[in-house]
Amino acid sequence: MSTPTKVTFPSFMLTISGELYAPAPGSPNRKNAAIVISHPMTGVKEQTSATHARALSAAGFWALTFDAGYQGESSGEPRGLEDPHQRVEDNKAAVTYLTTLKGKVDPERIGVLGICASGGYTSYAAQSDSRIKALATVSAACVGRMTRNGGVYESNNKESPEAIQGALKAAGEWRNAHANPDNTKAKSETPKMFSTDLSAVPKDAPSFFRSAAEYYGGERGQHPRSDQRVPLSSYDLMVSYDSFTYQHLIAPRPLLMIAGSDAETLHYSKDAVATAREPKELFVVEGKNHFDLYDDLEQSGPKLVDFFSKVLSA
Repeated sequence: MSTPTKVTFPSFMLTISGELYAPAPGSPNRKNAAIVISHPMTGVKEQTSATHARALSAAGFWALTFDAGYQGESSGEPRGLEDPHQRVEDNKAAVTYLTTLKGKVDPERIGVLGICASGGYTSYAAQSDSRIKALATVSAACVGRMTRNGGVYESNNKESPEAIQGALKAAGEWRNAHANPDNTKAKSETPKMFSTDLSAVPKDAPSFFRSAAEYYGGERGQHPRSDQRVPLSSYDLMVSYDSFTYQHLIAPRPLLMIAGSDAETLHYSKDAVATAREPKELFVVEGKNHFDLYDDLEQSGPKLVDFFSKVLSA
């Protein structure tokens, strides 16, 4: 398989770093269809996004991965900031970039794939961008509900006043501490969202955090630009954001949401598909958790290829 081409494109005032994968030689003719692939929170383009890009390019699609603004090789300060609206714009900007590839990509055949938090960001993008002709998600989650409800694994969909107040207090204190440019101590204390050392995860911790440490702390997902550090100022940006409120606006464009039966985040996909309109599908992979589907494409890979083939290149 050929090496992807390094590319850059603008998103708001930032420069986004991406990698463009060409259709593999001898692969099926997909009529110049292309897929934008958006990475998980705390991730970078070289991890699960690249795994999916290789599978889709091998099947004949153009595939574009990229680092979110403030993250990876993309520009923006503070590093690691998780800004939902920037993340949504990054996906729209990636679509815009693909439309400039005259003779390679058909602008009427562009789909988007979002993984984890990007399953939420790409949903939000597709709700208000008709250039996105099809949307698929893998292990989708909503960072807004995660923040308001007190955890990514909470499935009761009930806001927690304590969680909200705690998030806002931490964000406010973080902003105050960083108002002084000479406060080097504050700048060095960007916390990790979760540990990548499995031995440091308490045995009674939710399974999500153990699975996260297994993926990001091991050979499967470890990468030097993915350190899981998220500035606390991210949380007041996330608290009032919601990925799936207007999921029905994606129709009549097709929607596929994939999740593992054992994923702590399965409820996000179930709820989002329930509020969407046809054509829509929830594809549950039995026996898999949230992170399993980051690099185990045995079932989800063929499903994605079949979905995008039917809706973009038929």
